Amino acid sequence: MTDIASLLGKEADSLLGHTCAGFPKQDLYLPGPDFIDRVMTESDRSPVVLRNMQTLFDHGRLGGTGYVSILPVDQGIEHSAGASFAPNPQYFDPKNIVELAVEAGCNCVASTLGVLSSVARRYAHRIPMMVKLNHNETLTYPPIYDQTLFAQVEQAFDMGCIAVGATIYFGSPDCRRQIQEISEAFERAHELGMVTVLWSYLRNPEFKKDGTDYHVSSDLTSQAIHLAATIKADIVKQKLPENNGGYRAIGFGHTHDRIYDELLTDNPIDWTRYQVVNCFMGRAGLINSGGGSKGHSDLGEAVRTAVINKRAGGMGLIAGRKAFQKPMKEGVELINAIQDVYLDDSVSVA
Repeated sequence: MTDIASLLGKEADSLLGHTCAGFPKQDLYLPGPDFIDRVMTESDRSPVVLRNMQTLFDHGRLGGTGYVSILPVDQGIEHSAGASFAPNPQYFDPKNIVELAVEAGCNCVASTLGVLSSVARRYAHRIPMMVKLNHNETLTYPPIYDQTLFAQVEQAFDMGCIAVGATIYFGSPDCRRQIQEISEAFERAHELGMVTVLWSYLRNPEFKKDGTDYHVSSDLTSQAIHLAATIKADIVKQKLPENNGGYRAIGFGHTHDRIYDELLTDNPIDWTRYQVVNCFMGRAGLINSGGGSKGHSDLGEAVRTAVINKRAGGMGLIAGRKAFQKPMKEGVELINAIQDVYLDDSVSVA
């Protein structure tokens, strides 16, 4: 098993010893082997959705824990194929993307319509698959920041996927259209029995203020999460918070002083706990993203993110570039280290 404390270094005590006082864990719907029976059967999700969610929970190294480890590789569109795959050209071939997820024991592999459709007959029965329905793309010049539908829910269903994913850029000029598009897509996915996962991101240049990037603020990301749960995302993907007070700093919208002065401290576990709270107290699962690859620090950063997510009451991690921009053996080892956090009973919910 991974030596978690040594990878956390100076933060080990503050992360492994922290207790969340403002939103205590007994008030949350926490992940666990019985999550579907305990939580999701109270919802309107059909038996087919619940079966597919159970399939997701039961697969891979984390099978039976209620936690999930997902490999997402949509960066060929989002960041360009060259920028994404040049560090390790074997991943220009879609089969190697899926093989990485299989070898690492992931619960699911998420990618584009083109990637998964090109190998679906070979892998759909071997690992749960999720098609990402919409994307930004970087060939348009000058660049724009929008999400365009590249796929239909029925295409994902027909190739054997059990889930669909999508992104909404909350706060962007086009977010109202994106909300409507994805709300309709998620309703159709649930009709077909598929699990829904939303990349719930913020995009607005005004969210950067006085040198601080509030796109990763706990209060703003948490409101985006609340909107994601509102359109019936079963699982919400969000960046790990790096600060708080976005509403106050930017001076817009609606918030409450208790969020900053009483309910949350400046510990990142508290900031992430607030994200879980906005997932309807955990009725929707929170998965945090692993972020981009930075080389030698990737392992420590990935384990740190997993510890914070788990201790906050989250459901798992979705890590892509930190894994696939390395040789496959190293990528597998990094994903396994993330999974070890969720398999280690000594890392408990704060």
